[in-house]
Amino acid sequence: MNAPAELAKVIASTPDAVLGYKSFQLGSFGFRRDEYFAHIAWTTRDGRSLSHSMDIANFLRALMRDVAWGFFYGGVNFDDVIGTVNHYQSVDLQAGAFNATLKDAGVDILENFPTAQIKATFEEMLADWTNAGFDPFSAPQETGTPYGRKNGANTPAITRERELATRCVGLPGDLPMRTDERGAPVNRAFADVPQDAPELHPEPGFENEVHAFNLFAFLSRSQVTWNPSFTSVVKYSYMCPTTEEHILPILHSNDRVEWFFQMSDEISWDCSHRDTGAPLARVIMKAGDMAAMPAYCRHQGYSPKRSMLLVWENGSPSLVYEIQKGDAPEVPVQF
Repeated sequence: MNAPAELAKVIASTPDAVLGYKSFQLGSFGFRRDEYFAHIAWTTRDGRSLSHSMDIANFLRALMRDVAWGFFYGGVNFDDVIGTVNHYQSVDLQAGAFNATLKDAGVDILENFPTAQIKATFEEMLADWTNAGFDPFSAPQETGTPYGRKNGANTPAITRERELATRCVGLPGDLPMRTDERGAPVNRAFADVPQDAPELHPEPGFENEVHAFNLFAFLSRSQVTWNPSFTSVVKYSYMCPTTEEHILPILHSNDRVEWFFQMSDEISWDCSHRDTGAPLARVIMKAGDMAAMPAYCRHQGYSPKRSMLLVWENGSPSLVYEIQKGDAPEVPVQF
């Protein structure tokens, strides 16, 4: 349903006198945090008050991805109760709408907001609730604690901007992406990754047109986790490699097929049904493995050691609607 006009006001309260954190209101949803937890409250369809709590570290890591990814495609589930669904001009905020138990009990809620409005609310919440020393984009071993009372902020960590290249990494014109120019250090987990560049012998006159770069060296310098990069874009075919450590902070609900190529180490995936949360599969991927997540599933990954994953996305803006109409398949291949 669409949020009524009177519910569409974003309200941030004055900070709590003891804890120091602001509380937020977005439509029917109320958000507050204490020293350990985020609390989300709403009113059910039959008028009852209901609430849900999450560990604040898990909540902030999920919130960070939702903001940084522009609500991604499909659904971003913070856990099995709270989440968002991207409609690409607006965003649904929901509690229990994709949880069979809560939905059957009639205590779920879903409200739609303009993208700019929910984004502004989430950004302000992230800024106020992230303490100094905590980076929600980093692996747990690489950052401080999110717990306790209000203690400063970490604006640089939560306002990272995606670095964009206009040409292949390493060619003239890609300056923002060049590892030698930006000086990004090799991550502690990838100290053994070779940094040498491929050897090329282009024909005379094609020196500025033929190029290759060491993708493993490029990824070894990533200082964030579970944040896909675009390293190849051909029309709607997106190659999005990323480095993963610990737990994917969200359960990603697909609205199209998504391909995974495990380039190093290992990730285990819990897969469940997008709409109900019913378990579907446990997928264990080792280096060299490939898998595809169908459009009807949601998934969460576990990487015990920092690993490299290549995600292939079909970024066609019409694909989700083609799948909904039955004009495109929900599965990667039919045998």
